[in-house]
Amino acid sequence: MKVLVTGSAGFIGFHTAKRFLDAGHEVVGFDGFTKYYDPQLKQARDQILRGYSSFTPVVGMLEDRGLVLSTVEEHQPELVVHLAAQAGVRYSIENPAAYIDSNVLGTFHLVEALRHRKPKHFLFASTSSVYGANPVLPFEETARTAFPVSLYAATKSAGEAITHSYAHLFGIPTTCFRFFTVYGPWGRPDMAALKFIQRIRRGEEIEVYGNGEMSRDFTFIDDLVEGILRLSQVVPAASQTEPEVRAIDSISPVAPWRVVNIAGGKPVPLMRFITAIENALGVEAKKKMLPMQAGDVPDTLASPDLLLSLTGFRPNTTVEEGVKALVNWYSEYETGAI
Repeated sequence: MKVLVTGSAGFIGFHTAKRFLDAGHEVVGFDGFTKYYDPQLKQARDQILRGYSSFTPVVGMLEDRGLVLSTVEEHQPELVVHLAAQAGVRYSIENPAAYIDSNVLGTFHLVEALRHRKPKHFLFASTSSVYGANPVLPFEETARTAFPVSLYAATKSAGEAITHSYAHLFGIPTTCFRFFTVYGPWGRPDMAALKFIQRIRRGEEIEVYGNGEMSRDFTFIDDLVEGILRLSQVVPAASQTEPEVRAIDSISPVAPWRVVNIAGGKPVPLMRFITAIENALGVEAKKKMLPMQAGDVPDTLASPDLLLSLTGFRPNTTVEEGVKALVNWYSEYETGAI
């Protein structure tokens, strides 16, 4: 099977592309190598993918409509996993235009290309941030998501709406998946996990927002990718919904489209996550407790029921196991061992 993965040099895109390659599929990787964080890390991921003879790289931006159209036309992928995006809640306050360009315009260019070369399945990466100010936990896929508290969340919510309209108008089978605080080896350096590791190793103070009282439904990268691969085999169609799934299904009444949380449904207090890092490093962190930042929410908790019903899988890696793997990778990466 030929798979197009956008954002293939990114954290999640790299792991997803590699899993498809390891499974024997052909992968076309599309990435713009933006400078949101150190491009050297993206290049290191990309070099690993280029070691596969079945990997074809395409370097460019989703904002380049002509390149997106020609890539889809040339390679005609059977499966498309759209992971490229401008990420980060806090950066969306500083540079909102980047989010409109990449997450809204870029997604539009891709679905416009797919309407002419329809894949067997289109998968779109959304985020738990779309649940916004919703006070009801756990977050269920059928919950209202009309109150985003960051522009990042708003652009992802727009992406869900855009993909739904194209699924309805042009019959593109689409699954949107919502991520919950993903971490692990080859992770993004702008995220809390790697920031904590780097600063603790240097003996520097770490900033703990929300006075450490927040909790997150942390998802280890291997679990996330397993969920993506399993969902790729579950092509949405209203007529295929099983009776036992129907009550919790987010399937559209007018399109082959659904949205699914990928998370374990087990919230972890932020301080437990930090303790796991301290234990893995063998160093106690110096902590500076700070109030909640703009755009953040105090807690995230996913309902994993739909994912489990559709795929028989739910993420189950503990933060202690996942953090240990992340710390081990970072130690090797920093010393040039990988």
